[in-house]
Amino acid sequence: MSRPHPSSIAALTVAQLRDAGPATVNVLARTLHVSRTSVENVLGTLIDAGTVTRALTGRAGVGRPSWSYSFDAGSGCVAGVDVGTASIRVVVSDLSGEVIADHSGPGVSAQRGGESKLAAVVDEVREALRAAGIPMEKLRAAGLALPGIVSESGIVLNSVVIPEWSGADIGDHLARGLGAAVAVDNGVRLAAVAEHHLGAAQLVDDVLYVSVGNRIAIGLILAGEARRGVHDVAGDIGRLVLPELRTDSGQISWTNGRTAAEVFSRARDGDAAAQDELGTFVNRLGRALAILVMAVDPARVVVGGGLSRAREEFLSPLRHAVARHLQVAAEILVVQARLGDEAAVHGALVFAFRQRAAQIYGMAPMSVPPITPLGDGARN
Repeated sequence: MSRPHPSSIAALTVAQLRDAGPATVNVLARTLHVSRTSVENVLGTLIDAGTVTRALTGRAGVGRPSWSYSFDAGSGCVAGVDVGTASIRVVVSDLSGEVIADHSGPGVSAQRGGESKLAAVVDEVREALRAAGIPMEKLRAAGLALPGIVSESGIVLNSVVIPEWSGADIGDHLARGLGAAVAVDNGVRLAAVAEHHLGAAQLVDDVLYVSVGNRIAIGLILAGEARRGVHDVAGDIGRLVLPELRTDSGQISWTNGRTAAEVFSRARDGDAAAQDELGTFVNRLGRALAILVMAVDPARVVVGGGLSRAREEFLSPLRHAVARHLQVAAEILVVQARLGDEAAVHGALVFAFRQRAAQIYGMAPMSVPPITPLGDGARN
């Protein structure tokens, strides 16, 4: 039987202390199924690196101190950023994944040019840290969620929402502005990641996430991993679902109201035209989801985006539409997203921990910590 490599023992030790709390050498050795000597060796290195601290808890025998070891979650921080035209949302967590700052600022629509939009993102991250009293130098990594097609290497291949960023390595530009490592991906894909990691699709490894708001897009989690596809376009289905989508922005154009909320309101008041428009919309979306369900056979369909706020008023007819088009005996769960508008920004945070573990912890690979969102009333 081969012995674990010291680097893997170090990663296991850090993850155990981070996720389960302080422990002694004996407890760590027993939990990790490694020798006490191996644990002692890596703990010395981790203490020197500032990742782990120790405290005297007593004496195990004559002249022999007893130490408890803890993960130093406050030695650095990680940010998740969701960039949109209307707002830039930032969450900041400590190294254990506990969110300690939640900030929202103006979107990029008011900025002219790609550089100004980038500068606005940097400014909002800096403001989130400043408002929380966190020194900028503590930022170790950031994840960025944005509207557009993003390559695996983080290059924005195309964005109709922020066209100035198309073809640019936004992660590299942002890393220079923040002085920290940056990981970039599509916002809906990262929303799916968040719902899988801490939302409505936990413990489910095959998930179809659909965002229905100003636009329509999906995110796929297959075998526990976000699916991007060979050409990085997995999920860009909006124009195929609704021919009424505006070709310049991909936004849904409503006939019986300026917004979906207005159309819903008129439908509630008995407006037949609004009711027909919603019925057509739900039927087309249900058919598209039924096709996707038959293609990938997910355990759960999670519905997020602005229209999910209508709850059962929207979800119930959508469930019926999906079932009607499927015409199979199997019941497909269609549920409301748990994180709502917070999904993409928390997905960006998860993505940063997953993609930039070496910069965050000084070692890789490392598991992603449990993410604990900030409680209501504590946002700035």
